Amino acid sequence: MSTIKHTYNRILEISDDYQQITLPDARYYRRNGKYYPSITHVLSVFPKGKQFEEWLKNMGRSADYVVKKAAEEGTKVHEMVEQYLNGQEVKFLDKYNNPKCDVDVWKMFLRFVEFWETYNPKLIETEVHLFSDEFEVAGTCDLICEIEGKIWLIDVKTSNMMHDTYPLQTSIYGQCYKECYGVDIENYGILWLKSSKRKFKKDKMTGKGWEMVLPERSQEENLEIFKLIKKLFDLVNPNDIPEFTTYKTSVKKNL
Repeated sequence: MSTIKHTYNRILEISDDYQQITLPDARYYRRNGKYYPSITHVLSVFPKGKQFEEWLKNMGRSADYVVKKAAEEGTKVHEMVEQYLNGQEVKFLDKYNNPKCDVDVWKMFLRFVEFWETYNPKLIETEVHLFSDEFEVAGTCDLICEIEGKIWLIDVKTSNMMHDTYPLQTSIYGQCYKECYGVDIENYGILWLKSSKRKFKKDKMTGKGWEMVLPERSQEENLEIFKLIKKLFDLVNPNDIPEFTTYKTSVKKNL
């Protein structure tokens, strides 16, 4: 199995005179002249649940800040994981011995490292852009690897709780991967880096503060559910198209 990373990049349109670039909405990918919504964008129409609504009510105006901070932490962890998997040295301190990230972010990253060093997977893909022409969606999958001869699709999560959409997300990634590469995913997992688990167990992938959460439903069942969600998304977003932002490629102060 190849360990070379294959990437379908997001669009970056450059004008014929090279005077401007145009960037689309980050929620969309271009595919064969069409724009596919991201998988996370589609799943955003899935009900958040009473627990989330109660949390939102209790947080009040602070909710936006908390959500943004959590998203930034997740992004940072994913960036460090990608660097680590690509063979780069990841450091907590900069050259002046100052922390480069929050301690909680570093701890979550180290939990990923513990998982990787414990099970020694063979890396196939990391942060790979994928498409499904059948479902007309696209997304970026965290990790495709081989563990004990089985092909795994793993999504890394740093949230405080597990959400119902997570197994749906990994399932549609698996469908995308099959369409793009003709390879069937054998095992699906959500590597949760904020788990309450406290120790390693022989019969489960788990450690202090992390665990591999396996899907309770079959791949076929999850795809059927996602298909319904996509229909709902199309219903409530009949004219949903990406927004485009244009930038100059050079500027000069008038004298």
